[in-house]
Amino acid sequence: MTGNTIHATVIVAGKTGVVFLGPSGSGKSSAAFACLNGAAARGWNAALVADDQAVLTARSGRCIASCPAPIEGLMELRGTGLVAPRWIKRAVLHLAVTLTERSVATRLPPDNETFSCADTAMPLMRLWQDGAIDPLGYLIARHPELF
Repeated sequence: MTGNTIHATVIVAGKTGVVFLGPSGSGKSSAAFACLNGAAARGWNAALVADDQAVLTARSGRCIASCPAPIEGLMELRGTGLVAPRWIKRAVLHLAVTLTERSVATRLPPDNETFSCADTAMPLMRLWQDGAIDPLGYLIARHPELF
């Protein structure tokens, strides 16, 4: 089964697979790392799946994320270097998060946006990358049903 490789970071927080989307330098890794720390602080499962490149494969109506072999288990934190958080080989995705700049246009984003993975779709949430201490709290507040 071949997948589609995208520029993204993927984590699992609790039982929820989250893919962070955005251009290089937008803060995907730092937001994902903060969410990993937020999940661990809550006593939840917290694991990296992929950083920088993720392979998405649709299977049985679900989107499965994995990581290309050369970068498995590694996460780049800009200005700090490579770190090796707890890592798992693959995860089912439940939520997509796109990082956006603060603006009037993104203040109240449209409801019911989705992210497509082959023949599957999941909620898409916009998150201002503004240095929030606990971005996982924002994800939980917006989509409590997933957590």
